[in-house]
Amino acid sequence: MTTLETEYSTNSALYLALDLSEAKWKLGFTKGLGSKPWIRTIDAGEVLLLEREIQRAKERFGLAADSRVLSCYEAGRDGFWLHRCLVASGIENVVVDAASIEINRRAKRTKTDRLDAGKLVRMLVRYASGERKVWSVVHVPSLEAEDQRQIHREIATLKVDHTRHINRIHGLLAGQGIRMPIQADFLAHLDELRLWDGALLPAGLRARLEQEYACLHFVEEQIAAQEAKRRELLRTSTESYVEQVRQLMRLRGIGEQSAWRYVTEFFAWRAFRNRREVGALAGLAPTPYRSGDEQHELGISKAGNRLVRAMAIEIAWDWLQFQPESELSQWYRRRFGEGSKRIRKMGIVALARKLLIALWRYLELGQLPAGAQLKA
Repeated sequence: MTTLETEYSTNSALYLALDLSEAKWKLGFTKGLGSKPWIRTIDAGEVLLLEREIQRAKERFGLAADSRVLSCYEAGRDGFWLHRCLVASGIENVVVDAASIEINRRAKRTKTDRLDAGKLVRMLVRYASGERKVWSVVHVPSLEAEDQRQIHREIATLKVDHTRHINRIHGLLAGQGIRMPIQADFLAHLDELRLWDGALLPAGLRARLEQEYACLHFVEEQIAAQEAKRRELLRTSTESYVEQVRQLMRLRGIGEQSAWRYVTEFFAWRAFRNRREVGALAGLAPTPYRSGDEQHELGISKAGNRLVRAMAIEIAWDWLQFQPESELSQWYRRRFGEGSKRIRKMGIVALARKLLIALWRYLELGQLPAGAQLKA
């Protein structure tokens, strides 16, 4: 029996699973396999009540006050603040990928917060006993690494708002049969607009157009401010993650936006051990299906960071244009260049995975992708 198995077979630890919702938290307690879970309910976010319930659970199961506590909860809306709070209190916590939890596929399944808490705590006991494949554990970033993502995510959100305001203005004008570009002098041209019969714009419509344009102008100012802040960091910051951004930007075909997202979402806070981990975390890993004589591919897993995956495919197309002499570009042209549109799209996903691994090696080991050129 291993040390880990011996440690957990003595029933000296308390296991806790938290099923989180906006209003209430369900707590599932047990002391090991064969012990029926004890379910409790507290108000969401009440950390002091949580500590009280942990002490009560230790008394209920006959555990010492200083017994080890292991906990888990599913990654979701509450993020990682609770993990940091539990760890600071001396509790060993894991954050679980909800999509990796096994379910019964035989028929319709009953689902309640109470049942979920009981199931989670039983799976936690199995995980702690050495069954590591029972679920996938989320790698929790540091508070600093999490904060580094805010700039580019805010810019992405603002650009969505920018598009929405433009589309709304175009829609309001199109409803009256008017087509006009939205430029800096948009408000000055409202007096010149006429309806189909030559009448002026109705007062309510004009007021709404002015309001939408004011919102659009505000969003444009916010985008400019965030982009200026990011450029200032690139010029002056000595942080290691900013240096990685600069390193990526030296390659042709990779600009500020893509380099920033690659680093802060992916490379800066994860210690990858091999190329398989790189491809899996981006959701670009293959998913073969082999059963008897039936063998085929189900496509990529799409189980990783969707922001990085989308950026990886976009950069792969740019790589073909700006790095035509690289080995990866030549490999793509030999393998997929003469194929149909569908084949080329399938090939670009394969190129995106290979390029992502090459960029990881470039940042970790300084190995320039074969045949790639740096910017002047």
